[in-house]
Amino acid sequence: MDSSFQSPPSSKSDHLFDELRWVIQIHQYLEEGTEDDHGIPVTIFSVPNSLRVSNPEAFAPQLIALGPYHHWQPELYEMEWYKSSAAKRARNRLHEQKFQQLAEHFVKAKKLICAHYHRYLDFNDETIAWMMILDTSFLLEFLQIFVPEESKVLQQVPSRISHFVDNQGRKSAHDVILRDIMMLENQVPLFLLRVCLEFQCSSLEEADDVLTLMLNGFMRALCPLNMMQNFPCIDVTQHAHLLELLYSILVRKPQEQNCEAIIDISEDQTDAGKSIYETDDDDSSKINQFFIASWKAASGQNGSNILYIKKLLSSKPMKFLVKVPWKIITSLPVFSILKKPVEYLLSSETSVNSKNEMSSSNQNINNQPLIEEIMIPSVRELVNAGISFSATKGDVTTIQFDIKTATLYLPTVKLDINTEVILRNLVAYESSVVSGPLVFTRYTELMNGIIDTDEDAKLLRERGIILNKMKSDSEVAKLWNSMSRSVRHTRVPFLDKVIEDVNNYYDSRWKVKTTKFMKKYVFGSWRFLAFLAAIFLLLLTSLQAFCSVYSCARWINPAIIGQ
Repeated sequence: MDSSFQSPPSSKSDHLFDELRWVIQIHQYLEEGTEDDHGIPVTIFSVPNSLRVSNPEAFAPQLIALGPYHHWQPELYEMEWYKSSAAKRARNRLHEQKFQQLAEHFVKAKKLICAHYHRYLDFNDETIAWMMILDTSFLLEFLQIFVPEESKVLQQVPSRISHFVDNQGRKSAHDVILRDIMMLENQVPLFLLRVCLEFQCSSLEEADDVLTLMLNGFMRALCPLNMMQNFPCIDVTQHAHLLELLYSILVRKPQEQNCEAIIDISEDQTDAGKSIYETDDDDSSKINQFFIASWKAASGQNGSNILYIKKLLSSKPMKFLVKVPWKIITSLPVFSILKKPVEYLLSSETSVNSKNEMSSSNQNINNQPLIEEIMIPSVRELVNAGISFSATKGDVTTIQFDIKTATLYLPTVKLDINTEVILRNLVAYESSVVSGPLVFTRYTELMNGIIDTDEDAKLLRERGIILNKMKSDSEVAKLWNSMSRSVRHTRVPFLDKVIEDVNNYYDSRWKVKTTKFMKKYVFGSWRFLAFLAAIFLLLLTSLQAFCSVYSCARWINPAIIGQ
């Protein structure tokens, strides 16, 4: 709907609703004969609540409001003075008559401006126009910081706002403004910057050249991936706003077109707590079935065998055997694992509690929501399995895994105080606009999957994949681990192929196979351990019974006794 329409009446403000104005607006809209969006796709959205809830401050401007979404917030209104000063300097450069022409041009472009915004905007034409004049004037002066001195077309940053910003980014307010500028809800259509520069330059071509210089320097300074050698050429006519421009740099469109159709993962398609990359292992299943069958055979249908064993173990001779020699036996490395299973057999209460814990654990697993973190080993585990890491100087499409050399290639990422806000808003933009595979979101999930601790972050830093400008490696790990939440689960073919190849290589290592087998079927299987303990104790009981009937001393070598 056209943003010029008046808001519908509410129960609390019926007296403020002008019915005649609303009818006039509807007639004007219907008589225009053209669509209100003029073929312009919506590119500026409200951040979904599912993303906002994890870190609200990453999506709400802290210092300056750009565009209509946060314009009237009292805590941001202080910067209106500085935006007005920037607009006043722009008027002085253009002179009164030319500046008035610029304002009229913005008034006429009101429908084009509103077409970029997803939210309903109940502002009249002049309000939108002057709001954008103030915002673009300030934004152009701020972007001027990133232009080389010899190429500056505007005046230097005035002293009135110099205490906020500098070209080295050394001031805290400078970083706050950077973060605010890159928020999804704080975007200004890029064509307005072209219009303002066109009035200040001799031609539109010159204005585009100046704007390209500004944006090129700004994106190089702000881009989270270290891709200076492969930095693309910027065409200012093809981009909607600054956040969309950064996204197009990080995720190349030709690579996106090669991706297959999106495959959504729902709770009905994926078992709770199970990775989408896991497959059934026939051999492991057969081994597991063998142990279960053995346990059933030992316990009998009604458990009478187990009860007999318990009575035997509770006899006085066995109690003495357990109290004295058992402490010595269980101190040995091999027999230490049998201590808990035997104690389990000796106590019926422990048996009941164990069953309750098992059922409670199974119930918790079944009730768990779908995990958001990609199931892939951590950096430390991959390194221990023989996989090496290598940094690339490109975008996310340079991620690949070389099976021959067992090398995982990841783009170099720069992490500083602004990175988290930029990454979160890129994910929010992608989830709002892109209808296909969420490439950048999948990249953040991959990094979240392989980085679990500060040791993982340290290993990537030592290999040049992470350029850490934060306080510590633990902050890096915390940043990536907090990036797991996304709007929807989606598969990205080329990234999923990398993850699958890494998992297959990791699982094929004998060291990994042995460790998994021991954890799953030995250390993690109480049935198997209890079965071994029962067999062991039966042998001890038989030996004791044999020695009580026959004198075991005569079977021992007399020479040894003599010694």
